Amino acid sequence: MPSMIARSIFVLGLASLPSYAQAPIAGARPAADTVVRSVNAPRSPLPSEAQSAGVTRFSFIAYGDTRGRLDGTALQHEHGLVVASMLRTIAARANSADPVRFIVSSGDGVVGGGNVQMWNTSFVDVVNRLTTEAGMPFFPTAGNHDVTGVFNVADTLRLKGLRNFLSVFKQLIPADGSARRLAGYPTYAFGYGNTFVLAMDSNIGGDSVQAAWIRAQLEGLDRGRYRNVVVVVHHPAFSSGPHGGFNVERATLALRTIYMPLFRKHHVRLVLAGHEHLFEHWVERYKDASGQSYRIDQIVSGGGGAPLYAYQGEPDLREYVRAAAADSVRLEHLVRPGMNAWENPYHYLVVHVDGEHLRVEVIGVDFGAEFRPYRSRSTDLDGPPNP
Repeated sequence: MPSMIARSIFVLGLASLPSYAQAPIAGARPAADTVVRSVNAPRSPLPSEAQSAGVTRFSFIAYGDTRGRLDGTALQHEHGLVVASMLRTIAARANSADPVRFIVSSGDGVVGGGNVQMWNTSFVDVVNRLTTEAGMPFFPTAGNHDVTGVFNVADTLRLKGLRNFLSVFKQLIPADGSARRLAGYPTYAFGYGNTFVLAMDSNIGGDSVQAAWIRAQLEGLDRGRYRNVVVVVHHPAFSSGPHGGFNVERATLALRTIYMPLFRKHHVRLVLAGHEHLFEHWVERYKDASGQSYRIDQIVSGGGGAPLYAYQGEPDLREYVRAAAADSVRLEHLVRPGMNAWENPYHYLVVHVDGEHLRVEVIGVDFGAEFRPYRSRSTDLDGPPNP
């Protein structure tokens, strides 16, 4: 927990921050930008699935919600602090037993994804440090601030944001038309070593085209190789911040009713989400038809630089548990966020993979450098072996 002095500085800093309505600062990119800049391709691209087939030990970074207070007028300062810490972590562990091999983001890169200026001025050059200086492959997920939260895939505002999103990240995600990309969507997958990562657009969680594509990816997966399946999504299925508690958003409902049963069926190991600007950890335990026990860990990590949130209350999950009675579902809120925003600092995750053993490490940034959500910085995500 921060000292009283650190807490006071943080609170006063929030109170004195300028609003988005302020005039652009000196040196900012002119407001006439009409073409979206793309994040640089990684200096060290991810090997093909075939080339990495024998890898069973590595780590990757996960974070989300980087939108800043000055989007469109200046670089994202808080996001920059997080990235600077990531660069140090990547460099320090480059020669370790499990070096960082890629980065995933759960979305909300900027405040308004339809605004070219926000991407160009505030976001692109921050992420370029990861792909160019560190050489890291970077895999984004679409958040509601990126493409709007409307469920209609043909909505005009959504399409505007989506065009910008796909342009910003066109050098980073699988190409349209490839086997691991749903054509026209920000929905894709990739494999590295013994781990398969699937990035989906939860803003359109009810979309049948996306659901069918994800189902096909999971059904066609070589589980002899891909022992670990990780899903990256913007909206969490369960959360206790301002987007959760007794507030059940449409995207959340779609995840609970459409995707969590699918993830149980295919024994997904880990769901990484954002949307809530805080950290919390849920464990869903269940059994398959044979009576074998499994677990899905859902970690909400929205500490990438957006204004911080606080705990609001527990979600009512009785109906969810009733609907999943055939799977004997039990939920555990392993880590709850703090009651005050300053207790939920900027942070990112390092997910360590060692065969089928997964461990998550939480690294706090800036005033949250001593963040220890498990009374330590890390915990194991061990469950029974996959089938």
